[in-house]
Amino acid sequence: MTALISVVIPSFANHEGLSTVLDRIAGQDSGPVYEVIVVVDRDDPDPEAAEKAIAGRSPSVRQLQGPRPGASANRNAGWRAASASLVLFIDNDTLPTPSLVREHLEWHRRYPDQMLAVLGHVRWARSVRVTPFMRWLDQGIQFDYPGIRGIDAGWGRFYSANISVKRAMLERLGGFDEQRFPYGYEDLDLAYRARDLGLRVFYNREAVVEHLRAYDLEFFRRRVRRIAAAEHEFVRAHPDVPPFFFNLFTDAASRRPASGRGRHLTRWLPRSTPLLGERAWSSADLYFAQALAPEFLSAWESAGSGPK
Repeated sequence: MTALISVVIPSFANHEGLSTVLDRIAGQDSGPVYEVIVVVDRDDPDPEAAEKAIAGRSPSVRQLQGPRPGASANRNAGWRAASASLVLFIDNDTLPTPSLVREHLEWHRRYPDQMLAVLGHVRWARSVRVTPFMRWLDQGIQFDYPGIRGIDAGWGRFYSANISVKRAMLERLGGFDEQRFPYGYEDLDLAYRARDLGLRVFYNREAVVEHLRAYDLEFFRRRVRRIAAAEHEFVRAHPDVPPFFFNLFTDAASRRPASGRGRHLTRWLPRSTPLLGERAWSSADLYFAQALAPEFLSAWESAGSGPK
């Protein structure tokens, strides 16, 4: 049967996670209407482990290698090799729920416009212990799902951890920019370029993947350096877009140090809880932003001067 949608998974390391993702995608309730393409990064530290995670799958999984290091090159290699007119991007640490493929397909049938993308939801996997820091990431730091009203998510929420597009759109744009954005902001750069062609991003809350990898503050201190470099390049390329993280961390660094005592309550306490909720969350917001600000701002300075 001809595939109706191609699932493209860029992969770097995390071979055990990749194996689990492939186990889960084999259980889709859509039936055999999809193909799976895993593109192993050119710099993967153990390509044999990647091959072992992929080999012997039923239905079969195609394995490719990116032409150069980076998620952009891997995704481009994947969609260009795809046989379907629809392409679904997920990651090697995002576990598909059984209805993922079906939900994406149904929404593209409902919204057939070439420039319509379908954004799915990313939540923490049930096997992961969600910490106050991870709850803070959920407040628009990693994925801004709380900011979406209705189904129109806006181009700025084009998240390649769970999004599907028409292949024709990727062809019009030439795909992801492998040179300027090898990893980080590559999805937002593509969406920025697509918005002038009429891109709309619709949010399907039922198209769910589960994020398998837990994050802690120390891990994110290292990660924000890469985010800083990518955002700096993005602002250079698209100076009309305000730099979200630069503004967030610059503001945090300018304020009095936060004790963060209320952050432990945020694991159970919604922000909407009268009085106590907002106080606890405001304390957590400032505490975590101040903890990450020095690493980010140092990396931003290394990349060049801040925006005028």
